[in-house]
Amino acid sequence: MKSVSYTVELSCPSLEEFCLLREKVGWGKVNADLANTSLNNSLFHVVIRQEGLLVGMGRVIGDGGLFFYIQDVVVDPDFQRQGIGALIMDNIEMYLAGAAKKGATIGLLSAKGKESFYARYGYFSRPDKMLGCGMCKFT
Repeated sequence: MKSVSYTVELSCPSLEEFCLLREKVGWGKVNADLANTSLNNSLFHVVIRQEGLLVGMGRVIGDGGLFFYIQDVVVDPDFQRQGIGALIMDNIEMYLAGAAKKGATIGLLSAKGKESFYARYGYFSRPDKMLGCGMCKFT
């Protein structure tokens, strides 16, 4: 069996790669101008490649002080269940360990059924004893 190796880059995916990978996982088409603005305003990016092909990505958005938000942790469906998601999160957690000071809040919205993946990194579901449900609005 051939050993597969991945390259980790702490850089932004191209706009085309970002849009294509989101579509591949069923998140639909995104407006290119909005996606470009979003990518350019992110605090941190990590991409995973196999022989130059983007197979996974993740990023952190927020104000860089009190609030950090993990966004777009995505693995190409053809490469899932190979540890790529963990590689993405390990790099995000390393970034957050230095960037998010005591008192900061780190949030994320998990895809349905993926909560246990993020629980491994210390994230917990809401509501709980202290906090109400997280909420969002789509425009």
